[in-house]
Amino acid sequence: MNLNSKEDLEEDRMKVNKEDSMKIEDLKKLSNEGIENIPSVERRQFMQFGLAITGVFLGGTVLSLTSAKNVESAVSGGKILDGDYPYNPHYTMVIREKHCIDCEKCLDACRSTNNVSLHGYRTDILERSVPKAPGERERIFMPILCNHCNRPPCVRVCPTRATFKDKINGIVRMDITKCIGCKTCMAACPYNARFFDEEIRAIDKCNFCYDTRLKESNGKITACAAACPANVRVFGDLTNPETPAYKLIHSSGKVFWVLRPELNSMPNVFYVEK
Repeated sequence: MNLNSKEDLEEDRMKVNKEDSMKIEDLKKLSNEGIENIPSVERRQFMQFGLAITGVFLGGTVLSLTSAKNVESAVSGGKILDGDYPYNPHYTMVIREKHCIDCEKCLDACRSTNNVSLHGYRTDILERSVPKAPGERERIFMPILCNHCNRPPCVRVCPTRATFKDKINGIVRMDITKCIGCKTCMAACPYNARFFDEEIRAIDKCNFCYDTRLKESNGKITACAAACPANVRVFGDLTNPETPAYKLIHSSGKVFWVLRPELNSMPNVFYVEK
């Protein structure tokens, strides 16, 4: 019987390690397609084994996982934790995605309440088709808006500080008197949540109805959330256990996610199926 020498075995091991390393590097180059594309049943199955899905690649054929102990970062890309928050109040919105029927009443309320220009939007509804069963697909409507990130890329790139993070409540706001229309913030925004308003010659965006409905309701609700007949948009304060968003986020048995978690911008708009 011919046995491989110790040197041959070591050489083979190094070749295998090199090949494995190359495969891992290739995987690192793939873009995360978002865990919202994974059925909730499959996510719960992984949770039963103490694992949480953190990324979806190659149409769901490759998943990245983490221990369920790290579930707050796995499902949110941010921190949904009891304890210290950067702001007080710390406003947030939870989107109950599968409740949306695309009636667009939220869009109409936003436009009329905040005098949004006809050629732009502060919030919108996207439509996507996802696999439901073999040979079947499901239409899902996904409301989008400014995510009011704790680490907003738009604020970092603004040369005049026209866009800024409110030091009290964390809302990402605009000072149109400082805006020079360079559109740098538009390019930096990961959520395409800004537009250039030709009428005021400045950038406009969602500000959680800071100077309109939020002010009128004493910080309780936004125009879009109030107009939604299906309670899709749940607004609240992460520091106040009595607000609807806080109760929803801290309810058991629900999996939340954010858009573009890989950017580590720590969004304050969370998504849940129901």
